[in-house]
Amino acid sequence: MRQTTPLHRGGAGEPLVLLHGFTASWRTWELVLPALERRHDVLAPTLLGHAGGPPLPEDPTATSVVDAAERAMDEAGLETAHLVGNSLGGFVALALAARGRARTVVALAPAGGWAPGDPDYAEMLQYFATMHEQTVAAAPHADQLMATREGRRLATASITVQFEHLPAELLADQLRAAAQAAAPEMLATVAGGYPELDAAAITCPVRIVWGTDDQLLRWPTAAVRFREDWLPHADWVVLDGVGHCPQLDVPLETAQLVLGFTT
Repeated sequence: MRQTTPLHRGGAGEPLVLLHGFTASWRTWELVLPALERRHDVLAPTLLGHAGGPPLPEDPTATSVVDAAERAMDEAGLETAHLVGNSLGGFVALALAARGRARTVVALAPAGGWAPGDPDYAEMLQYFATMHEQTVAAAPHADQLMATREGRRLATASITVQFEHLPAELLADQLRAAAQAAAPEMLATVAGGYPELDAAAITCPVRIVWGTDDQLLRWPTAAVRFREDWLPHADWVVLDGVGHCPQLDVPLETAQLVLGFTT
């Protein structure tokens, strides 16, 4: 079993920061790292409140994760970088761009784009609350579960369409990471609604990528505010038959979408 670490850094070139989704860890990017590191100095931190990352402060707010990601860039000596984020990490990348920290942003199914009052938002919060309870119970058996095809399909059903290529060891690690995340505390910070995005302050190029088979942030309803209010002029890429985590589902295509925008 690979030891959980707070971050990964490797490669050479212009800096690129990878920001993972809710309850994941930096290892969600492993399948795209080889391609990205051939052209970039890649920093992949684990986010605040997640396994191996910085602990939550005593009174976390909805912007604590963004603040911590900015500190991670500071500690790595990166004033600006190309930013790539998935789900929660996609929103964090865009929020950092609004603070002037991005050269470009590639956001993979970024969170926060629901229309006001969309019932899918409450459903998503409940999903993660239930999932956290289930992962805590399943984590001690992660290796045994991922040793079976049925276990790997169950573990990936909400995040990918394709799963046969995903290493069992990586999936077991991600299950354990989900169990260690401070999910209940973080969900409480957004129970009243997701933070607003200061889209007017984003001046760098932005590419938004969304899979049509996303089971967590459903296309196109979870993208409404990005498409209509915040970033209608972004470079929009829709991937047919792809789920919530393109970096796992279609890693080669995802790496190409990033490199085609950052280099």
